[in-house]
Amino acid sequence: MSKIPPLDLTRQYATIEAEISQAVTAVLASGQYINGPVVQHFAQQFGDYIGTTDCVVCNSGTDALYLALRALQIGPGDEVITSPFTFIGTAEAISAVGATPVFVDVDLDGLNLDPAQIEATITKRTKAIMPVHLFGRPVDMDALMAVAQAYQIPVIEDCAQAVGGQWGPQRVGGIGRVGCFSFFPTKNLGACGDGGALTTNDPALAETAQMLAAHGSRSRYRHEAIGINSRLDAVQAAILQVKLQYLDRWNQQRQVVAERYTQLLGLLPGIQVPGAPSMGKSVWHQYTVLLKPSEAGSYRDRVRQLMQDQGVATMVYYPIPLHRQPVYQSLGYGAGTFPRAEQAAGRVLALPMFPELTAEQQAQVVYVLKDAIAAA
Repeated sequence: MSKIPPLDLTRQYATIEAEISQAVTAVLASGQYINGPVVQHFAQQFGDYIGTTDCVVCNSGTDALYLALRALQIGPGDEVITSPFTFIGTAEAISAVGATPVFVDVDLDGLNLDPAQIEATITKRTKAIMPVHLFGRPVDMDALMAVAQAYQIPVIEDCAQAVGGQWGPQRVGGIGRVGCFSFFPTKNLGACGDGGALTTNDPALAETAQMLAAHGSRSRYRHEAIGINSRLDAVQAAILQVKLQYLDRWNQQRQVVAERYTQLLGLLPGIQVPGAPSMGKSVWHQYTVLLKPSEAGSYRDRVRQLMQDQGVATMVYYPIPLHRQPVYQSLGYGAGTFPRAEQAAGRVLALPMFPELTAEQQAQVVYVLKDAIAAA
């Protein structure tokens, strides 16, 4: 049997190599590597794709979250509600502006923040809600926006893993006050380096975010705030322009892969497959199953090792929920505070997922998984 990686970027690159080379060469020949027309054009195209009037491109998805919080004037003494089951960059951005992350447990179907639990955590210090569209599956934005609008709290969507995903007819990143995206190479729309973007229908907020991303400056050598240096370089913008043309096709291929996994795994005992959103479209950044519960994920880790021994690589996103991370112990969340997030951390297993994954490879993944479960 052949080895199957969790992700293979070389296959995607092989299909667009000539276009990427041409785009990058044009930037190198132009001598304009920072800002300029290529960057501006991509920002316009990406905003149009998401369906917002404005788009600010930057250095990373984490920077996009940070800039969104700063543009909304969120800082020390403020609270931002978010999920404890995600990459630390989400909460890290909240902490970076001096605010406090306030966690809400997830549901075990989509592993997203549970909107039904938000209202109980709102205080007079709550200044934003930051849902994470985890693994490409959108949060229930109808329920979440109803709470946010009732309390007049802005919503910052963390769309790092969900570019192209939808809730109803609207793409994520265009539903809340701000959408934040990552173009890290492994994302559905990935650069060949770091990159990020902030989308919004609020021109004033976009202008403020742009100013903060440029050392707090709107005009050269005049600085009105302490900002940061967060730029998407022209080479990455050129690469992303090429890839954006193919994004919907690649996401559709991911849908096919996900549906095939669900069909193949349907009769396999001891596995909970991810559910599809009721009113939207997942773009399947990951296909993450839940195995049976075990102490500290020991069963899951045995299954994973057995699969690795048979040439199938899997990933665990995420083994430690944020409220149990050493850096957040000062928040006072003890073990058991968010039981669903903690249970998920010990059960999740992400199977190989990329658009070019073949039916034969998927059959191999499921065969090896079945054997690993039986042996574990």
